[in-house]
Amino acid sequence: MASHSWSTVKLDLYGLKFYYAHVLRQPWVAPGLIKPPKTQRLPDIVTVEEAQRLFAATRVISYRVFYFTLYSLGLRLGEGLRLQVGDIDAARGRVHIRNAKGNRDRLVPLPQATHQLLRRFWSVHRNPVLLFPSRQGGVKAAATATTPMDPGGVQTTLHKVITTCGLKKRSRRTA
Repeated sequence: MASHSWSTVKLDLYGLKFYYAHVLRQPWVAPGLIKPPKTQRLPDIVTVEEAQRLFAATRVISYRVFYFTLYSLGLRLGEGLRLQVGDIDAARGRVHIRNAKGNRDRLVPLPQATHQLLRRFWSVHRNPVLLFPSRQGGVKAAATATTPMDPGGVQTTLHKVITTCGLKKRSRRTA
C-alpha cells in the first residue's frame, strides 16, 4: 500500500466496487483496513515585505485595516469578521477571539500599531458593536450596521490586490 498513491488505491477500490455490483451482482463489502492517509499542508507564509506591498496596494481603507488586522493578529477570515469592539482589551494588550477553530475561544496579543490603527478606523465608522461593519450604505450606514463586512467581498478584493502586487503565493479561502 505504501508504494501506491492514495488516488491509485481509490480508483482500484471503485473499480472493484463496480465489478462486484454490476458484473457479479454481489453486495459490496468495503474493506475496513484501507483508509486515506492523513495529510496536513502548511499554508504559504507572506513575508513582511509582501504584506506591506499588499497593504499599500489596497485602496479601500476598511479592507486595508482588515487585512492588516488579520496579518498582525494571525487571524482567520471568519475570526476577523466576527471581531467586536468589546473583544479588544487595550489595558492588557490582548484580543479575545471568539468561536475560533473548533469553537474554542482564545486570546492573542494586541500589537500597539494594530491597536492605534483600529482606534483610528473605529473613529471613522463608530459602530458600537462591530469592528468591521458592513460596507453597504457607506460610512453613515456602518455606524448602525448589524452585520460584518461580506466575506465574499473581502476575498474577491484580496485576490485582486494579490494579482496587482504580483504575489505568487497561493491564497486560500478560509472561514
